[in-house]
Amino acid sequence: MDRLTTVDEIFLRRHHGYGVPIVMQGIWRTAGVVDPAVLGSVHEELALGPLGRRVVRPRMPGARLRWEASTTAYPLRYETDPVDDVVRWADDQSNANVDPEVGPAWALSAAPVVGGGTVISLVCSHVVADARGLVSAVETALSGRPPTPAPPRTSDVADAVRTVGTVLIGGAKASSRLAFSAKRRRELREHTDANPRPQPGRTHVVTGTCTTILDVDAAAWDAAATAEDGTANGLFIAVVTGIAGVAGVPMPLHISVPVDTRNVDAAGRGAVDNSAADNAVVMTEVVAKPEDSLADIRRRNRDAFERPPMGAPPGFPEETLQILTDRVAHRLTSGAGERDALCSNIGRLPDTLTSLGPYRTTGVATRAMHPGLTADRTPTTTTRLSAYLCSYGDTYTLSLVGMDQQYFDDPERLRDLAIVELRKWGLSARPW
Repeated sequence: MDRLTTVDEIFLRRHHGYGVPIVMQGIWRTAGVVDPAVLGSVHEELALGPLGRRVVRPRMPGARLRWEASTTAYPLRYETDPVDDVVRWADDQSNANVDPEVGPAWALSAAPVVGGGTVISLVCSHVVADARGLVSAVETALSGRPPTPAPPRTSDVADAVRTVGTVLIGGAKASSRLAFSAKRRRELREHTDANPRPQPGRTHVVTGTCTTILDVDAAAWDAAATAEDGTANGLFIAVVTGIAGVAGVPMPLHISVPVDTRNVDAAGRGAVDNSAADNAVVMTEVVAKPEDSLADIRRRNRDAFERPPMGAPPGFPEETLQILTDRVAHRLTSGAGERDALCSNIGRLPDTLTSLGPYRTTGVATRAMHPGLTADRTPTTTTRLSAYLCSYGDTYTLSLVGMDQQYFDDPERLRDLAIVELRKWGLSARPW
């Protein structure tokens, strides 16, 4: 489809100042100093792939925003001075001005590392891709196969007629059902209870972030989860809950859990889908406390996956949000999917990332970052800690992003909290 989804538009509004800005970032480490020509080839392939597009606003009222192919790209930035702190360097790269409307929507940079190797950063607007979409774009660029053809251009007039018709007819049907069906009214009340608007006392101003990235042996992680009648994803939630609890975040912890709608298995470790770089996720919620067992978390995870995801009221067309102004749509979706924490399990990364040409991969991390936070732009959110987990080779990589300076104001402290919490589960962490 060449039209933006409602989720795409939520992320687009964040670029316009409605909510916390979000970009996706993939960080890649290699064992050798990569030849600039090799990275230049990857850069060219990325420009031709699913990241190479921009948002176009139609002139026809009622038509949804659409995608248009764009090969406009920032030049590859390859620094000559070796970097000592790769996480801090990656933090700086996340501030690239990626704009899905004006373009370019992505940026590739690299630098040699003190002691050997190379660190590479790929940043894109969350509008053009979620984490799996970003990984898919990289895999396509490395594989040498042609990217998926762009969807055919649709008519703005036809889309306006279809969208407005869907909203009017669907809205009328939903309203009628509410008027005459007690079941529908109950479903709406249950939806409202499950998707409360953020309370002023639970939100905080985001003035900055602090981050850390750690590697853990995958076999040891899986064994620790199995020993406690849990799953790898449940252990991820338990670790993040423990870190937040020690930091002083009030408990219980309400956690947003993204669910990939492409092809994810019950453990949250489905293979990466390579079909597109869209935002193919919905959000559900898990509530946890540090003293919960992995069996408890496993049960709550299962229950959460069986509940309807957080989103629009049942029965009402989601396209309603797409014909409203940014300001009104933001008011209706303010805080959508936001809780105290975010636990995003990206899953196992493809074997294509084993090397970059002749250069062996030594680490891969994926995360969302929040650029453009200034004294003049201080959005509010309920999220205090975001966590991202991916699996590559024999390693799990845990990326943590503290978003509340009251609890997470020092990267070294965040790293140490994570190391201590992992140690409670018998796991040794290797900080980046």
